[in-house]
Amino acid sequence: MTAVAASWLPLSTGERSVAIEVLVHGPLSRTDLARRLNLSAGSLTRLTKPLIESGLLVEITDPGPGAEARQGRPSQPLDVVADSRSFVGLKITGDRVYGVVTNLRSDIVTRLDRPLTSHDPGEVVDVLAGMTADLAAEHRGLAGIGIGVGGLVRNRAVVKESAFLSWRDVPLAALLEEATGLPVVLDNDVAALVEAETWFGAGRGLDRFVVLTIGAGIGYGLVLGGRRVPCAEEDRGFGRHWIINPNGPLTPEGERGSAVSLLTIPSIRYQVRAAAGRDYSYEEILALAAAGDPMPARVVDEAARALGTLVAQIANFAMPQKILLAGEGVGLMDVAGRTVEETLRAHRHPLAAPVDLETKVSDFHDWARGAAVLAIQVLVLGGTGE
Repeated sequence: MTAVAASWLPLSTGERSVAIEVLVHGPLSRTDLARRLNLSAGSLTRLTKPLIESGLLVEITDPGPGAEARQGRPSQPLDVVADSRSFVGLKITGDRVYGVVTNLRSDIVTRLDRPLTSHDPGEVVDVLAGMTADLAAEHRGLAGIGIGVGGLVRNRAVVKESAFLSWRDVPLAALLEEATGLPVVLDNDVAALVEAETWFGAGRGLDRFVVLTIGAGIGYGLVLGGRRVPCAEEDRGFGRHWIINPNGPLTPEGERGSAVSLLTIPSIRYQVRAAAGRDYSYEEILALAAAGDPMPARVVDEAARALGTLVAQIANFAMPQKILLAGEGVGLMDVAGRTVEETLRAHRHPLAAPVDLETKVSDFHDWARGAAVLAIQVLVLGGTGE
């Protein structure tokens, strides 16, 4: 396996701006593109010529039915060649690795997952490399690999700290590059998800946007000016210090009333187990609560009120145009969405505009797609994604 994206690098700042605009919002006419980027026709021609010659952009000669008819010289919109390159995205969890192959617009074309029986870095790399080899057999010309991992990542290359893998200072990108021969980009999994939703999902075109994830932990990402706000303390467990109810339940680690103790799947399961004397899955707890079982219903109701309070706090302080709720814990909304909404309204000014709260039902392959977007941003467009 060899890298093929190098022919598109490096892009100048202007070329990168044009490529991103077309990638995220295209196809676009030259008139629209020049207006969006505040460029003259001559400057736009100069910037787009090398992008077309390299095969990154293409002129659409037949925009198809429904395209607006124009007088005079016909306009040829510009678009990316979405299927010209493929990217691998990998999401590492405690017991499995989830993989996808996407095209240049992050559309998933293949899904794959494998068990992870060891957290030894060498053995994890073997699993990642094996999955990449299997995916490469189906998709020739892979441009690179993106990896999302829960933990603190430095320089998009090194896992500085990951509690669930018990890793410190693991140069994961370099290890996988050596094993596959492909360029690798690594980042925190929530950061990768935020990038994907900003470019290609719920946050596309928005100036202020928030992603809140609930599941095994609490994840938060803020977008301002259309760009994710990076944080040096990424994944340092801010949810454990975001106190929602000082009198709320304890976690096994001793935090009381935090977002983690109220909202995460392990904490919800812990509360029910402590009261019922037996273990239930998260799905079983939600089903019991929906059926009116008093004890699971109380725990789920408390979680719903916590979520409504948390969303209201985010809306009050960050003032986003939209908040996306994602993660494996969003089934809470199906059972107690009305309680979430009532609590949210109660913690907002009576005249405040309604919060645009979107819930995304997703699985770990969607997180892997976010990792593929990292590869698109960095390996193809030559940017940092930040």
